[in-house]
Amino acid sequence: MRRLLLLLLIGIAVSITSCRNDLDFESNTGSLRFSKDTVYLDTVFTNIGSSTYTLKVYNKSDKNIAIPTLRLANGVNSKYRLMVDGMAGQEFENVEMLAKDSMYIFISVTADVADANPTDFLYTDQILFGDGMNQQKVELVTLIQDAVFLYPQRFGDGTTETLPIGDDEIYGFFLDEADATNGNELHWTNTKPYVIYGYAAVPSNKTLVVDAGARVHFHAESGLIVANNASLHIEGDNSTTDALENEVIFEGDRLEPDFSDVPGQWGTIWLTQGSTDNQIKNLTIKNATVGFLVSGNDGTSTPTLNLDNTQIYNSANVGILARTGNIAGRNVVINNCGQASFSGSYGGSYEFTHCTFANYWTSSTQTCITLDDYIRTETGDLIEPLVKADFKNCIIYGSSNFSLSLIKKGTTFNYDFDHCLIKFADYSNQFVNNTLYQFSVNPRYANCLIATNTTINKPFFRDPQNNDLIIGEDSAAKGTANNSYSNFNDILNQSRTNPSDIGAYNWTTFD
Repeated sequence: MRRLLLLLLIGIAVSITSCRNDLDFESNTGSLRFSKDTVYLDTVFTNIGSSTYTLKVYNKSDKNIAIPTLRLANGVNSKYRLMVDGMAGQEFENVEMLAKDSMYIFISVTADVADANPTDFLYTDQILFGDGMNQQKVELVTLIQDAVFLYPQRFGDGTTETLPIGDDEIYGFFLDEADATNGNELHWTNTKPYVIYGYAAVPSNKTLVVDAGARVHFHAESGLIVANNASLHIEGDNSTTDALENEVIFEGDRLEPDFSDVPGQWGTIWLTQGSTDNQIKNLTIKNATVGFLVSGNDGTSTPTLNLDNTQIYNSANVGILARTGNIAGRNVVINNCGQASFSGSYGGSYEFTHCTFANYWTSSTQTCITLDDYIRTETGDLIEPLVKADFKNCIIYGSSNFSLSLIKKGTTFNYDFDHCLIKFADYSNQFVNNTLYQFSVNPRYANCLIATNTTINKPFFRDPQNNDLIIGEDSAAKGTANNSYSNFNDILNQSRTNPSDIGAYNWTTFD
C-alpha cells in the first residue's frame, strides 16, 4: 500500500512538472516570421478610417516564446491602430506564442493628409517586435488623399438635414454656391476628390458643373439628385494615358482593390421630373445601384439627357432606368447590371447611336435592353406611349439567351433597330409567334445581325466579364455598320473607318 502511494505521488509530480514545462515561455530571440515584410493599407481619404488589414506572425521554433514588447514605432502618437490577442492598443508587453503556432495582428489607420509626407502623401510607421539586437519590424504604409467632403448639416438638437421627396424625406442636402467651408459647391473641379455623404441635390434653376478629370466618391446609400428645372453638366474630355486624366469618374468611397468592381456600393444619379438640359460627356459610373435614374422629362421635344462617351459598369439593378424619359446617347457603353443595362419603361423617347449594351452579370435572368409602355398601379396599368426607341449601329449582347425584352400594352409602341447586332437565342421557340420579335420580316430590324445561338454573329469582346468591350478582328460587328450614322469618333476618340463597325468601339487586334 505504501509502495502504491509512493508511485502515485511520483506520477503526480511528473505530471505537474510536464505541464509546467509546456507552459514555460522563453524570451523571443528574433526568430519570428511574418506573412509580409510591409503592410500596404490602401489609399484612404483624410480623417476617414481604413478597412482592417491583417498581418500573420509565426513562431516556427519548437519552444514557447514571449515577445517582450510589441509596439508601434511612433507610440501613442501613431495614427495606426493594432488589435493583438483581442486587445486594442499601440503597445503590448510579453505577448506569448506557443511553439509552432501563429497569431493575427489586425491593423487600421485614420490619418489626416497633414500627417503624411508632403512629397508623396504617404503615411508610414513600423510594428516593432522586441528590443535591442533581437528586434524585428514590419513596415506600415498608407497613401492619404485630401478631399472635399460634402454632407448634410447636423443641427443643435441632434437632427440632420434632409431633403423632401414627395411625402417622405431622405438624408441629404442642397448644394450651396457660397458654402462657408467649401465655397461654390455647384462647381466640382479636378483639384481634389469629392466625397459625398447622403444625397447631394442641385437646387431648382441651378446647374452643377463637373470639370474634366474630376473624381467623385459616394458613401453607401448616397448619390446625386437633380431637381426640377435644375441641370447637370459633366464636362469630361478624352484622355491620352491609362490614368484617364480627363475622364470624370463617379464611384463608391471604398478605395481598396477588393471593392473596385463590387456592385451597389452607392445609390444613383437621379434626374427628377422636370430636370432639364443634362449634358454628360466622358463620364464613367461604377458600382452604383442604378447608374442613372431618369424620372420623366422636361416636357420639351429636345432630350432631357444627352450622353456622349459615357460608361456605366457594375450596377446592382439597372445601368440606366428611365420612366417616360427623353434621352439621346452616342458612344454609351453599359455592362454587368443585375437586371438590365438600359430600361426604357413607361413609354418615352430614346435614341442611341454607336452604343454597346452588354450584360455579363453572373445570373441567367438579366438582359441588355428592356422597353415597355406601362406602369402597374393598384387600380390597373397606366399607359404612356413609347414615342421613339431608335437604336442605330448598336451592339445588344450578353451572357443570357435574351438580350432584348419588349412589352407592349398600349397602341403607340415605336421601336427601330438599324444595323444592330442583337443576341436572341430562342432555343425553345417561346417567342416564335410574338410579332415584336419577327427579326427576319419586321422592318423595325433593318439590316440587323441576330445571334440566335452562341456561335454565330458573335461580337468577340476582348474581356466582357471585366468590362473590356472592345471588339476583335473576328467580330461580326466589324465593318457591318451603317456608315451614314458614323460621323463622329469612337469612344476612344479614334476615327471611324468606312465601312464602320457596330458598337461604341472600333475593332482592334488583340494581343
